[in-house]
Order: sequence, then structure tokens, then C-alpha cells
Amino acid sequence: MKKVFILLSLLAMTITGMADPVISFDKNEWDWGEFSEDNPIQKCVFTFTNTGDAPLIINQAVASCGCTVPKFTKTPVRPGETGTINVTYSGKGKVPGHFRKSITVHSNGKPAIVRLYIEGVMTEAKVVKKK
Repeated sequence: MKKVFILLSLLAMTITGMADPVISFDKNEWDWGEFSEDNPIQKCVFTFTNTGDAPLIINQAVASCGCTVPKFTKTPVRPGETGTINVTYSGKGKVPGHFRKSITVHSNGKPAIVRLYIEGVMTEAKVVKKK
């Protein structure tokens, strides 16, 4: 009886271990290039697909600084379906120049943690001289 229980337990662990969500992003980096301090708000969308065989759940997406705000699909993403992480960067009040920020995504998928990156170069606002 003990052998049957162990065998059934191993079988159950094997079966449940085979059903895993897998998170696959279309890209892990976004580069805005140059943009003006006159237009400091930049937005982008990272799209991911659940290429696994179980529902994928994003638990959280955390930015490396308060100037970056990620919003993500809250509902479970079924196998073969896609979800998004919308990222807004605000350079308002920031010193012009190059920046690179990260967004750390935690999910029940494989891999459990994914880092996304945004970057760009904010240039100084154009000063118009009056005659």
C-alpha cells in the first residue's frame, strides 16, 4: 500500500509539473531615441504570449524608479493568448540626458522573473528668442 501511495504521489507531481505557463515577450527593450523636454511623457507597450500549457498570471510589475509606471494585464492569460504591460515614463522635472530604467515582472510563469528595459535621451527644451 505504501508503494502505491508513493507511486501515485510521484505521478501526480510529474503531471502537475508538466503544466506550466511560459511567458514570452516580443521584445525586452524599448528605445525612444531622442525626445524633447517639451514632450517629457513617453509611452510604450510590451506584449507577451503565454507559450506554456497552463494559465499565466502576472503578480506584479515594479519599476526601478517613480518616473516609470507599468500597468499590466490583471486577468489570467490562457495558453496561446497574449497580454500587455503598458509603460509610461515621465521626464518632467528630470535633468535632460540619457536614461535607462528597468521594469521587473513577477509571474507564475517560466521564467518567474523577467526584466524589461526602457531608455532614451531627453534633450533640452528649445528656447525661442523673441525679437
